[in-house]
Amino acid sequence: MNMMHDYKQNKLAVSVLLIGCLATVLGATGCQQQDEGTAEKAGKKIDRAAEEASQKIESAKESLKQKTSESEEYLNRSIDSSKEKLESVAEDIEAAQESVADKAETAGEYVDDALITAKVKAAFLDDPLLNALNIEVTTVNGVVTLSGTVDSEASIGKAVELASSQENVKSVETDLIVNLAPSSD
Repeated sequence: MNMMHDYKQNKLAVSVLLIGCLATVLGATGCQQQDEGTAEKAGKKIDRAAEEASQKIESAKESLKQKTSESEEYLNRSIDSSKEKLESVAEDIEAAQESVADKAETAGEYVDDALITAKVKAAFLDDPLLNALNIEVTTVNGVVTLSGTVDSEASIGKAVELASSQENVKSVETDLIVNLAPSSD
């Protein structure tokens, strides 16, 4: 903005200087002539030209002031509009980040729950007492739920103990039922 203003002031100064030089040349030419009437006419023409130049300079200054003011207003409106748009974009980005963080946390919990379930099932497979039993394992937010049927209260205790000992298990709930029906061999 300052560069534009400086450029216009320099242009105006050059115009004034050019008019001044022209007036001097015309004045000197008019003064050299022998005829006093002609010199006087030339002087009057120079005076009129200088007056007209002065009026044009003042008009140009006013026009420049008005254009500068209009430009400043336009720039301020543009800056304000840009700020509002940037704030809106920043809010959108923040909302997107929160959404991504929430989804990542949910995905992380799901992966953790699946890993816990897999570890509990693997522990059951490694235990000879529980290996042959039909125990279903589900995990939600670190809480392991055991369901199905087992052959004794001891099997329920062992299943709860193994599930509780796995990493990241918050608690164990059991819906296990002891099947008292004799097996048909």
